[in-house]
Amino acid sequence: MKEKFLAVKNREKAGNAVQHIWAKTTPVKQLAYKPTPNLLVLTILGNNSAIPAFGRNPTAQVLQLEDDYFLIDCGEGTQLQMARYKVRHSRINHIFISHLHGDHYFGLIGLLTSMSLLNRTQDLHLYGPEPLKHIIDFQLNVADTTLCYKLHFYPLTTEGRIVDENKFTVDCFSVKHRIECWGFLFKQKKKPRSIDPVRVKSYEIPAAFYEKLQRGEDYVTKKGTLIPNDEVTTANTPEKSYAYCADTIFDETICEKIQGVDLLYHETTYLKEASDKAAARYHCTTVQAGTIAKNAGVQKLLIGHFSSRYEELDEFLSETTEVFERTELAIEGTCYRV
Repeated sequence: MKEKFLAVKNREKAGNAVQHIWAKTTPVKQLAYKPTPNLLVLTILGNNSAIPAFGRNPTAQVLQLEDDYFLIDCGEGTQLQMARYKVRHSRINHIFISHLHGDHYFGLIGLLTSMSLLNRTQDLHLYGPEPLKHIIDFQLNVADTTLCYKLHFYPLTTEGRIVDENKFTVDCFSVKHRIECWGFLFKQKKKPRSIDPVRVKSYEIPAAFYEKLQRGEDYVTKKGTLIPNDEVTTANTPEKSYAYCADTIFDETICEKIQGVDLLYHETTYLKEASDKAAARYHCTTVQAGTIAKNAGVQKLLIGHFSSRYEELDEFLSETTEVFERTELAIEGTCYRV
């Protein structure tokens, strides 16, 4: 799996970003990728819990699926982090807010109004707990502010599909926190099989049947001869998926909702020695996050939402990898490409 998972780290002193494929490095200009089929890249803007500390910021992430960009949570300072790591406001058309603790949405109203000041024209789609709409309306009203673009709000009330576009879907699922809280599952849609033009011609398969071939159907000639689908088509690259598990107590029922994803983000607010405190505050430890990843059969685990009581993060990684080896720290300014 190593060759499929790479990280891109921003180096401020050099003024650019450096792409890390484990030991191999290749310079790139910015933390953004040219849209290509099957592309999935996650950029970490904030990885701390509760308050900014030790140069770390509250939670925020940007997910790129081919040419679509999604902002996941929007803690204090998110738009500064976006500028720092060259993430353009205009690229983002969907924002997902997991819950209404401040470290996950206090940066939202500033971002929304900045988009308006920058004369945004395209619609923006916002998903979050139902009270979020009242909060935004109140903030805009007391400031006598009208956004210059259309803001669509979708309240999260039940688990299930919340976005269904041509190339991707997004589902929400409930997680167990002190208040209403949601996780998100992003999936690329399965691409149709590719037709081999030479072989379909050799078997004299009519063009009218091509769509069925792309769906995986076999072809039967007029003489009754069966032409297996894999004789005339090839499968496209498998679709990719990303699951974001927001603040949650250790809850193994999550596993069935994120089974087999390519990349899982799970909170690790505390080290394993603080398991009692984690449970009391409805958070997780390193070992618990690793257990979820292992039992869910995910390909790769990212851990974050680190408590401000910890300055150094190395122990988070060492404890989690004892349970689930394919783990990385969610480091700010780093892109993780699957």
